[in-house]
Amino acid sequence: MKLISSLLKFVSLTTKKYEIDESHGLGHSMDVLINANHIYNSEVLKNPFLRCQERIIYTSAIVHDMCDRKYMNPDEGILAIESFLNDKMSQTEIDITKQIISTMSYSKVKRNGFPELNEYQLAYHIVREADLLAAYDVDRCIIYNMYCLGGSLMTAYSDAKIIFENRIFKHYDDGLFITEYSVKKGRELEKEAYKRLDSWEKIIGRL
Repeated sequence: MKLISSLLKFVSLTTKKYEIDESHGLGHSMDVLINANHIYNSEVLKNPFLRCQERIIYTSAIVHDMCDRKYMNPDEGILAIESFLNDKMSQTEIDITKQIISTMSYSKVKRNGFPELNEYQLAYHIVREADLLAAYDVDRCIIYNMYCLGGSLMTAYSDAKIIFENRIFKHYDDGLFITEYSVKKGRELEKEAYKRLDSWEKIIGRL
């Protein structure tokens, strides 16, 4: 509990320092943490070795966007994360956390595939999938466009619809879900996302 509390405080301070909007800020870190917890609970009974990796999973889930090139120099972000974790985790845990958050983004997976993390491979997929599940949030996509790209609501919605059609709704075709929980949950979130896009389209059509 103490570690998670301090990690969320770190995210809060980092978002203020780099003016990270809410689409990648504290709320998003919390969402990904909760997703990771659900996936972990689903997997740990079949894979009890995960109990020794729980700290790595939750830490990676919380800080994964605190080195995002959209907001900062990634190397600078990684160094800040490592410095913060230095007295809280072992060097091995820190190194694996760095590997996970440096290779889990959608763009890096599409470009390079999955990294080889050996006994930490499932931990990697848990964190990566937790972030993918959070990406089904249509409003989050709209918020990012309006805040970071300066788009109007109509432009932000149009761009979000394209992203969902070309990327997010193709997660299954791209084989991006590995765990049983994510395979099921992703379908539920997909249906909700279609409904949300439809709601926004109707609202914008009345403006």
